Amino acid sequence: MSSAGQATSTGPREHVMRAGDLAATFLPEFGMIGTSLRHRGEELLRFPVDMATAVRDGTWLGIPLNYPYANRLQGTSYTALGRRVELDPASPWLITDWNGTILHGVRWALLDWRQQEAGETYVVSRMAWDRPELLAVFPFRHEVEMRATLDEDGLTVETTVHANAGEDVPVSFGFHPYFALPGLPRDRWRLTLPHMQAMVLDELLIPIGEREDFPAYDHRLADLDFDHGFAFAGGERRMSIAGAGRRITVEFVEGFPYAQIFAPPAHDYIALEPMTAPANALVTGEDLPVARAGGTYRAVFRVAVGPEGDGRRVH
Repeated sequence: MSSAGQATSTGPREHVMRAGDLAATFLPEFGMIGTSLRHRGEELLRFPVDMATAVRDGTWLGIPLNYPYANRLQGTSYTALGRRVELDPASPWLITDWNGTILHGVRWALLDWRQQEAGETYVVSRMAWDRPELLAVFPFRHEVEMRATLDEDGLTVETTVHANAGEDVPVSFGFHPYFALPGLPRDRWRLTLPHMQAMVLDELLIPIGEREDFPAYDHRLADLDFDHGFAFAGGERRMSIAGAGRRITVEFVEGFPYAQIFAPPAHDYIALEPMTAPANALVTGEDLPVARAGGTYRAVFRVAVGPEGDGRRVH
């Protein structure tokens, strides 16, 4: 075990990375979930619930992976690459929202990750998608590898789908990172978004196949209420919050042409969520990427941390 990792008697093993003023913690054998990102000792992630509650209820905190699909699915079945799948909303492996709508894939704490490598500034874990319980949800054998790397300016998360079992694999995953600016009320955070296309949603927050123009935004978050999906419309693929001398920027580097923003006004967090496909893509097939047999699909996002006026900096 790397000297940067530690085993505890009360929970799963942590791996702590440090670079300059930043420190990040992942649980490489427990969901490969990110549980901390600190800048000069202050926590930038938020935790809507505690770890015990998240594990029990399948809810999210820190930087979780939503796999094999991100956001909501319409109904309880889908057909992808000629295979029809029936899902049970009551399954202990699945998650539903307050409407009973299936969302965000298999509970992250049940995903079976194994650490491959680790060092002072990185950790790599791998997951085999071959267990019967997983194939019942997503019947495509494959492996997933995730690498988290920390440098002095930010955290980079690279996820690769390996279609190494002789069959094509649909790709519809995403991440649900929760961020906050410490020491500053949410209504004073400055939110910066690029020009995008907003998904038109139905009453269950599922896209109906239409899009509306969403102009670039650079103003206070204030009491805005977000639970919306977006497609990037141009070359700019970054979103940020800034205030109190600090800026947190999510950069959609590669393989994430879609995003979800979740920011309920009653809570002091915002989730800027990278997505490989639009919500409900396993049902509709819309813009659904495929990792071809023997090939891979690579997706990278970065969380850059810098001075408040650093919004135009490119990493």
